[in-house]
Amino acid sequence: MTSHDDVLPSAADAPGGPSTDPRRRRQVWAWALWDWATQPFNSVIITFVFTALYLTSDSFIDPEIVALGEYAEAYKSASAALDSGLGWGITAAGILVAILAPVLGQRADSSGRRKAWLGAMTLLLVGATGGLYFVEAAPTHFWLGVGLIAFGSIVGEIAGVNYNAMIVQVSTPATMGRVSGLGWGLGYMGGILALVFVVLLDTFDWFGMDTSNGMAYRLIAVGCAVWTLAFAWPLFAYVPEAPGSSRQSVSLWRGYQRLFHDLRDLWNGARSTLWFLLASAVYRDGLAGVFTFGAIIAAKAFGFSDQQVIIFGIAANLIAGVSTFIAGRFDDRFGPRAVILFALGVIVGAGAVIVAFHTAGAIVFWICGLLLSAMVGPAQAASRSLLARVAPTGQESEIFGLYATTGRAASFLAPAAWALSISLFGATIWGTVGVIAVVALGMGLLVLVRTPADKGANA
Repeated sequence: MTSHDDVLPSAADAPGGPSTDPRRRRQVWAWALWDWATQPFNSVIITFVFTALYLTSDSFIDPEIVALGEYAEAYKSASAALDSGLGWGITAAGILVAILAPVLGQRADSSGRRKAWLGAMTLLLVGATGGLYFVEAAPTHFWLGVGLIAFGSIVGEIAGVNYNAMIVQVSTPATMGRVSGLGWGLGYMGGILALVFVVLLDTFDWFGMDTSNGMAYRLIAVGCAVWTLAFAWPLFAYVPEAPGSSRQSVSLWRGYQRLFHDLRDLWNGARSTLWFLLASAVYRDGLAGVFTFGAIIAAKAFGFSDQQVIIFGIAANLIAGVSTFIAGRFDDRFGPRAVILFALGVIVGAGAVIVAFHTAGAIVFWICGLLLSAMVGPAQAASRSLLARVAPTGQESEIFGLYATTGRAASFLAPAAWALSISLFGATIWGTVGVIAVVALGMGLLVLVRTPADKGANA
């Protein structure tokens, strides 16, 4: 795994080169704004508000069961059914992404239509998010909500494949880390502002508006859809379409045959790229678990109220955004692998402290939870930077499709480790151990993958 021949190519081999084009800065900002535009789907819809506070709430349980009280077995079963139903919906979405992402990315590369694919998927994401307006507060509407969120996850992931690949069009080898960090950082900042709007609306009781039948959450979804539409357009206005590769576009079925041959070529000529895809799939699932289960730990293990959960989400996104901006410069100076390993090490340490000292109260989660949040963005941004540096020219979308596929293939790890840890030890706080263990496993795998960063950023 670590032979000299398997060392990842240096940053100098990345496509593109230094440019004095005055339009480059505008293109960089236009590209990065897409992260800002689409982040509310992740932070507001999936993580902190719509699913956590609405779709899995009492509103979608039979009123007769709700009347029995939260300690009744029937209530517990019904509540668990909502959680598992949402989980199965997202799992099905993940399977479809894993199957489709590489070959769709391959077609985008061949045809030179990355931006076209990105535009189509972005519009579908807007439609799925806005469609949540029709998810009324009734059990009969639960699966509509799950279906729309699952569909939004699919098109959002496929859009992200082409968006990530476009980083090579707006950056140079010397600036790739900063550009990637800018995108991730703006994404977190967009999530912050969206959550602040939610808090303000709730604080002022929606200015007297009728919020029955889930109307508050349904309008939040519409707001997120409008947000995406309003801020995604600069990319399509200012970033040029990628030229097509020399490879002929083939049918979907032939695309899977080509994918097999490309994987064989990577195994023969750039094996550590495949090892990186494996390692990153594991630790990225752990990073996703940090945000996915962080709100649950705050609420159930540390007694945070709904308002405190949202405020923590704002603080977490703020710190994550700032740290990701800063980490982008360290990426360009010391190499992305060094940034990833440092971030993962801090996450493992902070998670261990949360478990060991959870009896000390909420202050432990505020400090260590925010420290965890500060490291997730740098690890994600540096992972994108590293893969963009080593992707073969003209196959960037396909490689990022594999990145999405391997991530989805490992997406069961953190949820399974979370559930198993809670089952073994009997309390929500112990789920932290499972998530951190997945991060630690991915970190260990990454240690075995050699890159030029092992010798310094300029190696």
